[in-house]
Amino acid sequence: MSTASMHQESSSLSTIFAQHEEEILNEWLREMSDSTRRADLIQSAELRGQCAQLLKLMGQAASSSSSLQSPAWQPVRDMLGEVSRARALQGFTPSETAMFVFSLKKPLFMQIRQAFGNQPDTLTSATWSLTELVDGLGLYTVEMYQKSREEIIKRQQEDLLELSTPVVKLWDGILALPIIGTLDSARTQVVMQSLLQAIVQTNSRVAIIDITGVPTVDTVVAQHLLKTVTAARLMGADCIISGVRPQIAQTIVHLGINLLDVTTKATLSTAFALALQRLGLTLAREASKA
Repeated sequence: MSTASMHQESSSLSTIFAQHEEEILNEWLREMSDSTRRADLIQSAELRGQCAQLLKLMGQAASSSSSLQSPAWQPVRDMLGEVSRARALQGFTPSETAMFVFSLKKPLFMQIRQAFGNQPDTLTSATWSLTELVDGLGLYTVEMYQKSREEIIKRQQEDLLELSTPVVKLWDGILALPIIGTLDSARTQVVMQSLLQAIVQTNSRVAIIDITGVPTVDTVVAQHLLKTVTAARLMGADCIISGVRPQIAQTIVHLGINLLDVTTKATLSTAFALALQRLGLTLAREASKA
């Protein structure tokens, strides 16, 4: 397509947006189905405002270029990115988010047909350009939605990791880190970071890593535990692993995992008693009063 033709189409689209913006807006809102509008997730006034703003930006961009990749369309892309992120947070599905853009096709085609109905060549060219434009905007919107969803899921996973690895101060100088679920590389990093930060903040000398909630210990899990123990020792804290059940002990022996230099206990209570002993503390039951 020649530069002159592209400029003519841009000018024609810009004119349509400028002269028929209100008609396009109203038809666009009618074109959206109830499932797409989702009144339960977004107010009608907010939706109308988004549509009006997008039409205005598209009209301004079309006055300069019909190419979605041109700098003139950057404000449109920015807005669609914001809308996609908002839709992802609000709970819209990918299809509902995409239809926000794709439902604009029919209102625009109606205006093009009215404007160039007696000019077949111009109508065909304008229709094709508009199809590419709206399809490109729709695909971009879906891509931004997917990217936003991935970011949300990643943040949620990080939050869950932090919540699932709480460091508890049992006594002055004694910390406990109960682990529930399987240890993988990503979680080990969070566990290690949480424990080391707590050791520094509380100046603790003993850290108990309780694996009662760990379903099984294989070679990989054992390596992650040893890394955590080593890191804690480098920070000046002695480590005790508690919650070593009979089946876990058998698995460790069967796999030939070397935990000989790590103190292990069957229960958290016995590990806590040992930790107190290492700090030179003892607990005594208060004598009953006569």
